Amino acid sequence: MANLKSSIKDIRRTKRRTDRNQDRMTRIETAIRSVKNASTAEEARKAIRECSMLLDRAAKSDLLHWRTVSRKKSRLDRMVAAKFPPAKK
Repeated sequence: MANLKSSIKDIRRTKRRTDRNQDRMTRIETAIRSVKNASTAEEARKAIRECSMLLDRAAKSDLLHWRTVSRKKSRLDRMVAAKFPPAKK
């Protein structure tokens, strides 16, 4: 257990940040799961839009590296494109 007042405050601050980051990561993981489990192309498009927004926000706040975010978004796009190919004319 910390003895210094600043150390005690650091522990509280770290706990708050950890909780906030865990909440954000859980929300991102849920959004990714909803993209993967989409049953229609429209549902997948809506889910991927929400997921992209959350991932971009995570990159902006340094929760995830911007290249990790880019890779995840690209893989989701490819997965949705393979699952719901565009209709041929």
